[in-house]
Amino acid sequence: MTEKRRDLVLAGLEPLIITPESVFVNVGERTNVTGSRKFLRLIKEEKYDEALDIARQQVEGGAQIIDINMDEGMLDGVQAMTKFLNLIAAEPDISRVPIMIDSSKWEIIEAGLKVVQGKSVVNSISLKEGEEAFIHHARLIKRYGAAAIIMAFDEVGQADNY
Repeated sequence: MTEKRRDLVLAGLEPLIITPESVFVNVGERTNVTGSRKFLRLIKEEKYDEALDIARQQVEGGAQIIDINMDEGMLDGVQAMTKFLNLIAAEPDISRVPIMIDSSKWEIIEAGLKVVQGKSVVNSISLKEGEEAFIHHARLIKRYGAAAIIMAFDEVGQADNY
C-alpha cells in the first residue's frame, strides 16, 4: 500500500498550499536582522513603521512567506519579535502571507509562536541540544499549530552523509 502524501498548508490571512508539485516557494528574507543591515538598523532604532515597509515591499514583490529573524546580540530578541509580529498582524497587506519564525534561540521562537496569527513555520530546530530538547521543542511547535524545518544537525555537527 502506498502512503498518501499530505500537502503542507501554511497561512497568514490567506492559505499557502505547498504540494509535491510546487517547484518553488518565494521566501522574503529582508526582515532578517542577520541578513539585512538596513532592517537591523531600523529595528535597533525602533523605526518599526519603516521596518513594516520592508515586509510590505517583499509581499508586493511576490514573497509567499515572510522570514522574520531577530537574532542579534544588541537586541532584546524576544521583545523585538513580539512587537514586530504584533505590528504585522495589524497590516492585512502583509499578514495575508504566512510567517517564518527564524531563530537559533528557542525563547525567541516561542515568543513568535505565542503571537503569530495563522499557521506559521519555524526555521528551524535540530538535535544540536540533544534528543530530549528536540522532542520537547517539536511537541511545542505542534501544540502552537506551526510547521517546522528540521536541520540535519546533532551534538557532533552538521550531517555530511545519509
